[in-house]
Amino acid sequence: MRSVALVTLGCARNEVDSEELAGRLAADGWRLVDDAAEADVAVVNTCGFVEAAKKDSVDALLEAADLKGSGRTQAVVAVGCMAERYGDQLATALPEADAVLGFDDYADVSARLRGILAGERHVAHAPRDRRALLPISPVARGAAARTVAVPGHGATAPGSASASSGAPDLPAGLAPASGPRVLRRRLGSGPVAPLKLASGCDRRCAFCAIPAFRGAYVSRQPQEVLTEARWLAEQGVRELVLVSENSSSYGKDLGDLTALEKLLPQLAAVDGIARVRVSYLQPAEVRPGLLDVIADTDKVAAYFDLSFQHASGPLLRRMRRFGDADRFLELLAAIRQRAPLAGARSSFIVGFPGETDADLAELERFLVEARLDAMGVFGYSDEEGTEAATLDGKLPEPEVAERLERFSTLVEELVAQRAEDRVGERVEVLVERAGDDGPEGPAEHQAPDVDGLTVLTGDAPVGSLVIARVVAAAGADLVAEPLEPALSSTSPQPAGAAGRPA
Repeated sequence: MRSVALVTLGCARNEVDSEELAGRLAADGWRLVDDAAEADVAVVNTCGFVEAAKKDSVDALLEAADLKGSGRTQAVVAVGCMAERYGDQLATALPEADAVLGFDDYADVSARLRGILAGERHVAHAPRDRRALLPISPVARGAAARTVAVPGHGATAPGSASASSGAPDLPAGLAPASGPRVLRRRLGSGPVAPLKLASGCDRRCAFCAIPAFRGAYVSRQPQEVLTEARWLAEQGVRELVLVSENSSSYGKDLGDLTALEKLLPQLAAVDGIARVRVSYLQPAEVRPGLLDVIADTDKVAAYFDLSFQHASGPLLRRMRRFGDADRFLELLAAIRQRAPLAGARSSFIVGFPGETDADLAELERFLVEARLDAMGVFGYSDEEGTEAATLDGKLPEPEVAERLERFSTLVEELVAQRAEDRVGERVEVLVERAGDDGPEGPAEHQAPDVDGLTVLTGDAPVGSLVIARVVAAAGADLVAEPLEPALSSTSPQPAGAAGRPA
């Protein structure tokens, strides 16, 4: 039996894509291993978002390539966003990788890997703008979306049965297929898992290259998402993190802009699921109805991951985005009116071409008034193929670095201050792991892995949901004292027990 290791870099969307590849490979007889040194093939799922991420991806490929000749590893293969974005260019620049596979190769990934091990030369694809593969109008995409390779979306698995003939005979641990849908094999065992809502993006932000290599926006069918959610719950998952390039656009290509509002209560009702969290919302697309559902639905986290990027209106227009500081503050006020303890996070770019001192002053004003729980700050750098790379008003790299340092320091202080404000509040903590200082995991206002976490002072098993009171803060992290016995993943939950903490 051939063995394969999947090394995943980048965001949670890449994690889902790796689990799709793992499902396809396991269904075709491959043995999955954690350590690349113990695998016949090391598959590196790369990130192609910004320069730092691309460097990490190249480093991971080179590290895997160093294993060849000294152990079991015979081949190293690049997949993912960087592989799709650069294709044959990456293959030429990085001969240490035995092959570069694009998204079109995912459906036949097992055959590709077997061929590579047999000494066949794989010709990498020439990069192309994947937005051109589907109609411009979202509602016109329909069945056409099924003809384009989109990671994480419906595609018939090897040997799978059709919807009319029942479930396929698949190895244990694989997502069951009912009709054309993606196989998935979990690569971890924790109580939190990402669940893909959609792929691609229809926005044209001046600084972002993602739409060109991820393609146009394509929603997954609600029933497909629900089926996978039930399967994840059967695998012991307690919190679902809904991921996409833009979750607030979900359903627009299905002809229903309220599809997410309808789907969230159904996901929250899945047996075994204790919490559903939505990530990446575009402020310009957040509707009052969506605010109401997120804020008021039991088991849906009152958490708002809002893509602000800046707060100066004129600079945001230059970025091809909408809004300004006052509109964003109004949105946050509307959220907190509905859910006073709601969590909110965002990311910001400093040093964008043409950014003035007045723009920075407006950004600083917003950050101070917004009281966000988590923030990321990035220094602008050119990305080839983007409009921003052609703009005038470029700032010298030392100036961008100075602005990044200044605002990173400010953000760190503001996040710590916001955490201090939460001392005395009741929080609902999902225990994700046994930490050195006690059980730890995300509270409702903290997204797993990207925000702070909460450490509990009492015992609680992994996967349990704990109502606690915050007694201390350290940076973005909290310390909380349990107030009620943990709600385990196996014990029936009393009615209302998992509702919003008062």
